[in-house]
Amino acid sequence: MALIPPSGSLPGAGSAIAEPDVVETVTTADGTAVDLARAPQKRGLLRRGWEVFAENRLALASLTLIVFIVLFCFVGPLIYRTNQANTNLDEVLCHPSGAHLLGCDNVGYDVLGRLMVGGQTSLEVGLAAAIVACLFGTLYGAVSGYIGGFVDSFLMRVVDAGLSIPYITIIIILSVAFRPSKITMIFIIAAFYWLGVSRLVRGETLTLRTREYVQAVKVVGGRSHRAILRHIVPNAIGTIIVQATFAVADSILILSGLGFLGLGVQAPATDWGSMLSGGLTYLQSSQSYWWLIYPAGIAIILTCIAFNFIGDALRDAFETRLQRR
Repeated sequence: MALIPPSGSLPGAGSAIAEPDVVETVTTADGTAVDLARAPQKRGLLRRGWEVFAENRLALASLTLIVFIVLFCFVGPLIYRTNQANTNLDEVLCHPSGAHLLGCDNVGYDVLGRLMVGGQTSLEVGLAAAIVACLFGTLYGAVSGYIGGFVDSFLMRVVDAGLSIPYITIIIILSVAFRPSKITMIFIIAAFYWLGVSRLVRGETLTLRTREYVQAVKVVGGRSHRAILRHIVPNAIGTIIVQATFAVADSILILSGLGFLGLGVQAPATDWGSMLSGGLTYLQSSQSYWWLIYPAGIAIILTCIAFNFIGDALRDAFETRLQRR
């Protein structure tokens, strides 16, 4: 008895024959066939980190704010041109107007232009001090943790001794001893901030030095500096970047504090802390000189908060558990 196929399955029966899907497969070394169409695609480290970072809306808003502040400080003076080198006694304490959008200070400087110039100093010193502190602290902590033994104990006792000193007092003394400028302020701030960075990196190194790829360097006779620079530091980059972000905010705060005490950069240069200090002189005045106080204070607060939010998001982005989701 002949079997008759179901209606519609015969050629020309009014329905087309479904063509088989083309499946791309790859045979592994053990003979297993892997379907590329169904195989999970590995996401890159940067992409995974960005996805975790982008989930934090406060971090995205903070990143946008930092970009705006950088453009405001470095591009703004090219658009809103003011004289920040010579005083203008005819415009002393003038109120905000079309000619001076945020008024003038006690020596006739345009406050909005001053805010841009002060922001340049604060950001440059904050970023540079963070970079110097993190570079030195990273190398110091990595060497200490990798070598271990007596060297590690000695180097960490130096760090403990440094952390036990009230660094604000020493920074004030150094600011008085040396002529305040951008370069000196960078190294004065970095001279103490690297201590905390070195301790964090040393803790990461104690974990990383037991990994197989680091032990392999020792087995093949590789030098210690190769293991530190090629394996330890790159694998601790997450901790370093997060700490560098916090270091920028802390450096800006330290510089603002020194400027508030009159120990910041010298005129005609300025920073946000120096502007705030000059404005507080007129806080008890019968007239309201709000433009001498609020712009610089708000700039300090928003910038430091933004860097802290970015640091929190970066810490989550570099967290191993979140990267493996």
